[in-house]
Amino acid sequence: MSDQQTTVDITKIDAERGFFDEFKKPSKEEWKEEATAALKGAPFDKVMYTKTYEGLTIEPIYMAEDIEGLPHLKSKPGFQPFVRSTRPNGYIKAPWKINQELTLAFPQTFNEEARFDIARGQTGLNIVLDHPTRSGQSPANASEEDVGRDGVSLETLHDVSTIFQGIDLKTVPVQCFTGAISLPMLAMLSVAMQDNEAGVNHLHWVDGCVGSDPLAVLATEGKLPVSLKMAYDSMHQATAWAAKKAPKLQTIFVQGHPYHNAGAASTEEVAFALATAAEYLREMIQRGLSIDQVAPRIRFGFSLGSIFFMEIAKLRAARILWAQIVAAFGGNEDAQKMTIHGRTSAYNKTVFDPYVNMLRVTSEGFSGAVGGVDSMHLSPFDEPIRTPDRFSRRIARNVQVMLQEESRFTMPIDLGGGAYSIEKLTHEFGQSAWKIFQEIEKNGGMSAAIMAGLPQKMAAATAAKRAKAVETRSDVILGTNMYANLVEKKIEVPLVDRKALKQTRVDDVAQHAHINQDYTLGFDLTNIEKGFSSPVGASVELAIDAVDKGATLSQLFEVLSSFDSERPTAEPLKIARLAEAFEHLRQDVETRFAEKGEKLRLFLANMGPIPQHKPRADFARGFFEVAGFEVIGNEGFATAEEAADAALASGAPVVVICSTDATYPDYVPTIAQRIKAAKPDITVIVAGKQPAEVTETFNAAGVDDYIHVRANCYEINKKLQEKYMG
Repeated sequence: MSDQQTTVDITKIDAERGFFDEFKKPSKEEWKEEATAALKGAPFDKVMYTKTYEGLTIEPIYMAEDIEGLPHLKSKPGFQPFVRSTRPNGYIKAPWKINQELTLAFPQTFNEEARFDIARGQTGLNIVLDHPTRSGQSPANASEEDVGRDGVSLETLHDVSTIFQGIDLKTVPVQCFTGAISLPMLAMLSVAMQDNEAGVNHLHWVDGCVGSDPLAVLATEGKLPVSLKMAYDSMHQATAWAAKKAPKLQTIFVQGHPYHNAGAASTEEVAFALATAAEYLREMIQRGLSIDQVAPRIRFGFSLGSIFFMEIAKLRAARILWAQIVAAFGGNEDAQKMTIHGRTSAYNKTVFDPYVNMLRVTSEGFSGAVGGVDSMHLSPFDEPIRTPDRFSRRIARNVQVMLQEESRFTMPIDLGGGAYSIEKLTHEFGQSAWKIFQEIEKNGGMSAAIMAGLPQKMAAATAAKRAKAVETRSDVILGTNMYANLVEKKIEVPLVDRKALKQTRVDDVAQHAHINQDYTLGFDLTNIEKGFSSPVGASVELAIDAVDKGATLSQLFEVLSSFDSERPTAEPLKIARLAEAFEHLRQDVETRFAEKGEKLRLFLANMGPIPQHKPRADFARGFFEVAGFEVIGNEGFATAEEAADAALASGAPVVVICSTDATYPDYVPTIAQRIKAAKPDITVIVAGKQPAEVTETFNAAGVDDYIHVRANCYEINKKLQEKYMG
């Protein structure tokens, strides 16, 4: 046959018929029939659908009919309800800010490293304060363990000026979470931005957020350093003052991170953040500000978790819900736009096999970019272990640079838009989060809910479900509860002389705190009370005057905290990392080895040829290596007697029998009886779940336990450690 006869004009077919028109279009029912047949008897609904911690059901396939009628589908970027972006051009004109955290203790070191990172791709200055600075304690009055831990220690005007030295704040936005109140830090920032020679203050062109979130502090710590009324009065003054003197600066920084890090579902995190922001709106409006003045001054901080599509839906749904809330308050279209700072999850990061954290933050950064954050922090891989160094910060920063410059996540706008699954999840996520938000509102708002323990209980309930799933390994944490790397080289953690660090900060403060005690003449309780009655931020001006006269952050804080003795209290959130339970198992074994030179050993009694025992032997090895067991393997034994004798000779206190269900009756009773007769204290385990009648026989022979895919890996390993390590 000639070439002419076999040649097909593809272009003509496409033009005349359109793509795929020649193929039959199957229905969803037809697909389900085929999928069910492929499962070979496994239940379709159980295998193909996934229930999430948000209470949503992830379907196996989404199609056009699944999103018909969703109200947000026809929306455009930059227009209500802002699901696709708050900006008409998305990231095309300006990508999200690379806003990496810096947690260095000393102001000078912070500044040096900030300038280093900004010169290499970082586009925002993210100032993380240590706990004493956030709570109004001077270094001298703070504990050695707290000064400079996980953040920079600031006290004097010299400290604040130092961190900004040589950084062009015209082009580099600032972000700082100040804790319960922001007024003292804003006063310091204003004085630091004063150009006395030119007679102008450059604060008017500083962009970003220097914001407080007292309810997040209350939920995290169970208490506030000031009264809630003082926190709201201070927030009002800061917001009113910034509207006139720092028009680009946000003053309220709503934190979703504490709830995420306590194990809350993503819908709970969003709902709690929205309820917090709604309370702030009400309190600010009651104090004389308009909704259009307050709402644009709020920035939201959300954690970016590991479930990729869920996190995309979270960010898109959050913008819709916030727009609805602000609209209900009467806010205009600009006021309805949500500003989101994304931070990769601290909850799912690991100490063991920490380089996997690089992979985790890459996926989480993807979701942040697709979901449409305005700024983002990607955790360096060593963040849970030590203060990140230049290398780890570089890798984390370059992931964001890569997403923007190489992978071109800056285009098109709303990368997930039109995807059936994402659009459907966005809608369902919003509905679920809204129900939780309404529950908080019905219980008196967020402050009342926190003091009653409602968000804490909800987060704890979800955290318990997560912990159980990790223990049974239905949720996998690579390198921790699955695929442990027992030969990894530990990351070096520099020893920090915390006593010397504190003394250095105390000496530095003493050197630069040239205090004129007359500052109290202006910044005292009487004038503060008068200032709070002013709608234009008079209290901030009083604080600025005090800073000019030498007042420090802790002294400003002291005046504010002494105004009202009432302090709200609450049950604090139980913040932890998800991997900690398994990490403790590993660490206990490694500590034993370091102290006594003894490893916890386990012998695999592999029966028959390799194909017969290998699947369960591999499973058993992974099951126990996550707890630090040294697993003794072999190529298999021909007889039960040989296996039992080899197990006894190994000296291992734990023996796991690995073979097939069909061969177990021939091997297990003999192995168990022979081992128990010689050493009754040895634990004998069978790999694989067995029927009740078989279990009864094996138990009578001396079998102690069984491991399988549904077994609680953590509990079994913990029990063995307690038995043999004390």
